[in-house]
Amino acid sequence: MSKKIFGKNFIRDACKAALNEDLYPSGDISSKLLKNNIKKKAKLISNQAGIIGGLEFAKQTFKLLDKKIKINFKKKEGSKIKKGDLIAVIEGNIKHILSGERVALNFLSHISGIATTTNKFVKKVKKKSKICCTRKTIPNLRLIQKYAVKLGGGTNHRFNLSDEFLIKDNHIASMNIMKLVQLAIRKKKNKKITVEVDNLNQLKKIIGLKFDRILFDNMSPKILSKGVKLSKKLYETEASGGITLKNVKIIANTGVERISIGLLTRSINSLDLKLEI
Repeated sequence: MSKKIFGKNFIRDACKAALNEDLYPSGDISSKLLKNNIKKKAKLISNQAGIIGGLEFAKQTFKLLDKKIKINFKKKEGSKIKKGDLIAVIEGNIKHILSGERVALNFLSHISGIATTTNKFVKKVKKKSKICCTRKTIPNLRLIQKYAVKLGGGTNHRFNLSDEFLIKDNHIASMNIMKLVQLAIRKKKNKKITVEVDNLNQLKKIIGLKFDRILFDNMSPKILSKGVKLSKKLYETEASGGITLKNVKIIANTGVERISIGLLTRSINSLDLKLEI
């Protein structure tokens, strides 16, 4: 899958909705105090190192307000940046630049923050495991957040509940695990089937059935290693639960192929960016 998972119309609509949220009902009443047609240059600068993302969102934000605004990007989408780096120069009517400032920065900071955090995990595990996001996303921002994960070198898990079968603990608490898996296999229709287990006894009950991926949830590295050895010739393997930058390398060393991490999109540290006139 390409890093670009949506087109310009999606970006334009997202920026338009964000501007409506920020400008309704009377517009930017503070910037209206300024004289008309004051032309200024504004510098977009990073206050910390990371991965920059969301440049097209920033561009569309300003262009929706004023097509005459000029934006000269100094960095490419997905590139590494350092503290103090100049990201872009924005030139035009200062009223319109200030009206779009916060919306543009919010998109940039959010996307860059997710990409930066994801990249830290990717670097920790090197190429031993794929770093995956989850569905723990902010409502209506899932596509944007999953795009940011890919920008940071991560892998997207399913986008919604229709993408694949994922038999989780609460499903298993409601029905026999073997019957659930067998039913999913009958209804598969080219959809992948992932089964979550939280102990090896559950794994032993279903091992040998024809599904695609086993998800080991909240297991210690020692137990996880045993689970991977039991199943990796039969299934793709994945680990989840309580994974941080401190323990992700240990998890990857078990041989598990994928590591899914909710905090990539749930506990977001936005990248610190600023606009200076």
